[in-house]
Amino acid sequence: MSKPVYVLGTGLSHNGSAVLLKDGHICVAIEKERLTRIKHDGGNDTEAVQYCLDAEGITLKDVTLVVQCANFEIPERDRYKGKRVFAETDKPEIVNISHHLAHAYSAVGTSPFDECAVMVIDGCGSPLEQFLELHPDQQKHVPEEILNPMEMFCEKDSFYHYNGTELIPLVKDFSPMSKLQETAFTLPTTQHSIGGFYSTISKYVFSDMDDVGKLMGLAPFGESGIFDFEAFEFLNGRLFVKNDWKNRFTNPSQGYEYFKEYFNYYANVALWAQQQVEKAVIQCITNRLEQFPHKNLCYSGGVALNAVANAKLEDSAVTENIYFEPAAADNGLALGCAFYGWLEHLKMPKQKHNGSTCFGKQYTDAEIESVLKDYSQYTFKKFSTKNEMVHYVADKLNEGKTVGWFQSGSEFGPRSLGRRSILAHPGVNGMKDHINSNIKFREDFRPFAPAVLKEHVNEYFSKGRYSPYMILVDQTKPQYMEQLKNVTHKNGSARVQTVEESWNAVFAELLEEFYKQSGIAVLLNTSLNKKGMPIVETPQEALNLFDITALDIMVLENYVIEK
Repeated sequence: MSKPVYVLGTGLSHNGSAVLLKDGHICVAIEKERLTRIKHDGGNDTEAVQYCLDAEGITLKDVTLVVQCANFEIPERDRYKGKRVFAETDKPEIVNISHHLAHAYSAVGTSPFDECAVMVIDGCGSPLEQFLELHPDQQKHVPEEILNPMEMFCEKDSFYHYNGTELIPLVKDFSPMSKLQETAFTLPTTQHSIGGFYSTISKYVFSDMDDVGKLMGLAPFGESGIFDFEAFEFLNGRLFVKNDWKNRFTNPSQGYEYFKEYFNYYANVALWAQQQVEKAVIQCITNRLEQFPHKNLCYSGGVALNAVANAKLEDSAVTENIYFEPAAADNGLALGCAFYGWLEHLKMPKQKHNGSTCFGKQYTDAEIESVLKDYSQYTFKKFSTKNEMVHYVADKLNEGKTVGWFQSGSEFGPRSLGRRSILAHPGVNGMKDHINSNIKFREDFRPFAPAVLKEHVNEYFSKGRYSPYMILVDQTKPQYMEQLKNVTHKNGSARVQTVEESWNAVFAELLEEFYKQSGIAVLLNTSLNKKGMPIVETPQEALNLFDITALDIMVLENYVIEK
């Protein structure tokens, strides 16, 4: 039997990560923040790379190729913000690729399509100079007017065609970086990117950059039509951020208390910004597909995590089939690096992906028990089968208990999908406020997602979207608003997760059992962490979280721990 071919991808941007492919299939992947416990951690990749090697039980000698991506540098082999694991050896070969190319390959490698168009939209990709150094043959795709810039230009959106064997760039757009001025709308991002615009509005509304995505959660509280001006304009096939709207916003948030005092104002700003982004995304993608039509579209880059814009894009019928890459932000760069190595550098055939986004290591009973001995103040029971455990936990959820749920390898990407989740009844009075206040320790407007058995999604939600990655919104049907009040936004929308039993079997079984007991095929699902904390990776971290929050139950594989 021939030796397996391992390709390692490593992303050294913020939200760093590492991904290991085995014969073209993802076998291990981890985000650096899950290991260091520092949100959005990036830079040096030693911990993430070592995690992947250890989980697979191999060493660097077994790896055929490494592909890496960093935003503004081409990292050295031996050091990058600290010593790297590649420092002591000249094997394996290390290849460098640009930011948007990594985003694009992350979608190509995991998508169900043999051929497709690929759109990448984010806040800031590779600088033009670095891009041309890495890919000199692609200069012809760059707008001529920016080829001799007097300032730094960076990628903002890119459009490609994947023909089954290679990824061909079709449209590349770049933008100058924002000037470093002390204003409410200045951030280290590009001037004319959709992602940069969304980040600046988030900073204006919240006065911090802890979680740009919460702007989407605030928008449903806003009133439409309050602001009647446009943020973007489309000129000669290129998207630009206008400047005049900035003069209309003169009340930047000064902290959370200030934000609460002017809540309605900031909610209106958030809704305006959200609607501007939706229009810009659809216009940009429509323009590209009008030039280069294709029935299949892959969509990646940080803006592709906007679940509301994604739903509007899907409803626009701009093309027949859209695949939204679940790790679309910079945490997915390593994924794209690995697939670039397999598909482009090694010229190997694309392998069919099973749809899973869960690639963390499995923790053993011995590892769980070694941690449990330090938490003797709580009672715990080990169930002999998953079925018995699931029946017990479903009963507790139906009673209104909150459950920390830790099963198998962790999710890769920003969403907890039933491996590292906090679960609760979707209809118990006060549950949303209780979890936000006493478990997540975050703002009270923040929403939770409904995880639903996929065969029942049409029963509860208007469009009945297939949404296994919690990356699309739908509307809760009026007759279920009361049953699903803890997972439905003020405007009736919900960021739905349709649960896939093929790669999420235990979570699907729990939902089935909860449905039998409660008559509701939906659970409240949110990430197993609190505000400012990366999602839990280990049993130790799960029990630490259990200890400092109001969670009633923690489930670690077949172990059920209760207060």
